[in-house]
Amino acid sequence: MDDLAHVGHLTDLADLLRPAAIRAAATLGVADHIAAGVHDTERLARLCGTRTEVLDSLLRYLVSLDLLDRDKNGGYALRDAARPLLTDHPLSLREALRLDGVTGRSDTALLGLVHTVRTGEPAHVGLFGRGYWESLDEDATGAEAIERAALGQLVFDAELIRDAYDWSAVRSVVDVGGNTGAILTSLLTGHPHLRGTLVDLPGVTRVAAKNIAEAGVQDRCEVVAGSFFDPLPAHRDVYLLSAILGDWDDAQAVAILRRCAEAAGGTGKVLLADVSLDVVMKSDDTARTELLLRAMMPRPVRTVAELTRLGRAAGLRVTWQGPVTPVRSLIEFSA
Repeated sequence: MDDLAHVGHLTDLADLLRPAAIRAAATLGVADHIAAGVHDTERLARLCGTRTEVLDSLLRYLVSLDLLDRDKNGGYALRDAARPLLTDHPLSLREALRLDGVTGRSDTALLGLVHTVRTGEPAHVGLFGRGYWESLDEDATGAEAIERAALGQLVFDAELIRDAYDWSAVRSVVDVGGNTGAILTSLLTGHPHLRGTLVDLPGVTRVAAKNIAEAGVQDRCEVVAGSFFDPLPAHRDVYLLSAILGDWDDAQAVAILRRCAEAAGGTGKVLLADVSLDVVMKSDDTARTELLLRAMMPRPVRTVAELTRLGRAAGLRVTWQGPVTPVRSLIEFSA
C-alpha cells in the first residue's frame, strides 16, 4: 500500500460524516416517515422540521451508503439495511442512535476522548465542561430522552438487591440516585411492607414519579429531587446505592458514601450494590470496550476490597457481605 492509499485509508477511518448522517436520520425519524408513505423531499422536510435542500443532501448521501433508494422522480424509499432505524422494528436502533436520546448524547461525548486519555475523567466533562447527568438534567429535552429509554428492566444482576438481602426487618429504604425507579418499584412490589424514597436530579425524578405511579406503589413511596452530594432524607433504615460509584472517582465516591452515612445515623445501614464491568471489558474487542467505558465513567471496575476501602474512608464498617456475581456485589455498611 503506497502513501496515497494510506492517506485514503486513514481518512476513511476518521470520517465523521457517515455516523453523523445516520444519527441525524435517526433523530429526525426519516425512516418512519418514509415507511408511512412520504417519499418526496419537500413533505419529508415539513414533517422533519428541516430545510428542504439540506435534507435532500442528507437523503442523497444515505443513498450512497446503500440505506435508501432514489427513483427517477426524486422520491426516496427504504432499503432493508435501513429498516432497523424504524421505531417499531423488532431490533430497532433508532433510540440508541438518535442524538437527542440518552445513549446518543453519551456517544457524542466521544469526540472528547482525548480528555479521558489525558485525565481519566469522562469525555463528557472535557467536551461540555460538566458531567453527563447534570447536562441531561439541564436540557429541556432530557426528561423526554430519559422517559423513552426507561424500560423498567432490572439489569446487571440487580435482582440480587431484592432477593439476596434480608428486607424482613427493614421498614424504609432510600434509593439514592434511583434513576427511573426500576429497582425501587421492584423492591416495593416484592416486599409489600417496605416504604421507599427515591432521590435523583429533577429531570429524572419526573420520570421516576410516573413509573412509580404506573407500578401502583405511589402510596408507599416519595420522590425527592436532589443530589447525593447534598444532605439526604434522614433516619431511614437502609440507604441503597445501586450502580452509582462507577461514575465517580474515589474522592467523589467517598463523599457520596459520607452523605449516606450522615443520613443513616447510628441505626441505619448503607447497602452498596455496585457494578463492576471487568467481565464486560474482557470481551473479544477488549480495547474498544475499554475505551468506550472509560470515556463514560472513571471507574468501571472496582473490586469488593476496593469498595470496602472506600466505605472505611467514609467512616463506615462492613456488617454484611452478600453474593458477588461477575458484574455486581452487595455490601452492607454501618456507621
